[in-house]
Amino acid sequence: MDTTSLDEHLPKDRPTRSRTRMVLAAGAAAAGLLLAGCSGDAAPAQTDDTATTGGGDGISIVVMGGATDDPFWSTVKRGGEAAAEAVEAAGGSVTFLAMPNYDNFNADAAKLVSNIDALNPSAAIIPDWAPEAQNDAIKRITDKGIPVFLYNTGIDEVETVGAEAYIGSDDYESGKLAGETFAAAGAQHAVCVNTLPGTTNADARCRGVKEGAEPGGAKYTELALPTSQFGDPTAVAQAIKGALLQDTTIDAIFTPGQADTNAAASGIDQAGLTGTVQLGGQNFDAESLDRISAGTQLFAIDQQGYAQGYYAVSAAFQFAAYGIQLPQNPLLTGPALIDASNVDTAISGADLGVR
Repeated sequence: MDTTSLDEHLPKDRPTRSRTRMVLAAGAAAAGLLLAGCSGDAAPAQTDDTATTGGGDGISIVVMGGATDDPFWSTVKRGGEAAAEAVEAAGGSVTFLAMPNYDNFNADAAKLVSNIDALNPSAAIIPDWAPEAQNDAIKRITDKGIPVFLYNTGIDEVETVGAEAYIGSDDYESGKLAGETFAAAGAQHAVCVNTLPGTTNADARCRGVKEGAEPGGAKYTELALPTSQFGDPTAVAQAIKGALLQDTTIDAIFTPGQADTNAAASGIDQAGLTGTVQLGGQNFDAESLDRISAGTQLFAIDQQGYAQGYYAVSAAFQFAAYGIQLPQNPLLTGPALIDASNVDTAISGADLGVR
C-alpha cells in the first residue's frame, strides 16, 4: 500500500468511569456490526480475510493523517494499514498522505485536502482539524460526489461539509473527562496547555477541561502558546515551569496532545513540583504509561487511534464498494480513561502497537 508523505505525494472512586464505559460500549457494538459486514470477526486485529468477497476492483481510498514522527498518528496508521490488507484482498487500494510537520498547521492541512481532491479517489478519510482552513476544500470533494468520512476530529462538521459520517473520539468529552478526573482527585486549579489554539480538537478539549473541572470545585485557566511551540519540548517545558512558578495555586496540568505531555512532565519537574502538581494528557506513549505506573502522572485520555484508522478505512471501503453504511453515526472510539487501575492493560496494548 502507498504510504507516501505530503511532500512525496504533492501534494479514586471515579464518578465518570461508568459513563465512559457506556460511550465506548456503544461504539464497540457499532464497530462489531461494521466489521461483521465484511467478516465474522469483530476484533480489529483480525485482518486476514475480512474482504475476500472481492468486488473492490478499482476502488481507491485516500487517508489523510498527521506527521509521520507523531507517535499517535503512527498508531492510527497501523490501524488503517491493518484494514487496508482486507481492502487490497478485495481488489482495492489505500493511499496514506501525511502532514509534513506542524509548523504551518492550518495551511498544510488545507493543502493536503486539496491534494486528495486532485487524486479523485473513490472515498476520502479526513481529520477536520481546522474547519476554517479545510472546509472549502473538503466541500469541493463532496460536491464531486466523492464520499468523505471525517475521523479523529470533526464530529460537528459532518453536515457542514457533506460528509458521510464521523469516526473517532469526542474531543469535548475527552476534555470534560479530564477535568472531572482532576476535580475528583482534589485539584483546585487546573490548567489546559493549548499549543494549537484555533484548531478544533485542541480548543474542544480545553473547553471540556473547563466544563469538567469547574463544577467539581476547581478553578480553570487556559495557557495558550504559539502554535510554533507545538512539539517543541524545551519551549513547552519552560512555559509550563514559568506558569507554575508564577502562580503557585496551579496544581493540575492537562496537555491536549501527546507531543506536549512529556514536556509538561519536564516543566513540572524543573519547577520542583513532581508529585505535587497532577499531570494528565490526551493520548500517551511509553513514558506516559510509565509515569502513570509510577504515580507521577494521574491519567491519560485514550481516543484509541488504532480503532480510528481501522474502522475509518473499513467503513470508507465498504461504502464505496458495496454501499454499506455505518450502523451508528457518529461511531465513537473514545474517550477512555487510563489510570493506575488499568495502566497494565494499556501497556500490553502499546507493546503490540495498537494503543
